[in-house]
Amino acid sequence: MIVAGFGFRASASVGSLSDALARASGGSAVDLLATADDKSTARSFQDFATASGIPAIGVTPDPIAVQLTPTRSPASLQARGTGSMAEAAALAAAGRNARLITPRVISGDRLATCAIAIGEGP
Repeated sequence: MIVAGFGFRASASVGSLSDALARASGGSAVDLLATADDKSTARSFQDFATASGIPAIGVTPDPIAVQLTPTRSPASLQARGTGSMAEAAALAAAGRNARLITPRVISGDRLATCAIAIGEGP
């Protein structure tokens, strides 16, 4: 399973998320979109998932916090307990034996981040 994990600001648009995914995936297909559980209901994330036709989930804090991420953002560590929300969401949602294919990349408007992970699924 290939998962695109996202971190984003409240002001991020569908375009922000789409740009972050394009930069991270290089146009390759993904099976699932993932973000923090409390962000998964954001209108921009829901609209992005609908427009892309890719299923989307929210990941609860406990699986996020145990992921080891190569990116160490102080802001993310303080707010979410992880160095990168995008990387942690992708790894947690990808399931067993998950590993990053693409570490966190930032959208052109700097409002969204995306990382790609592959794993055996839930």
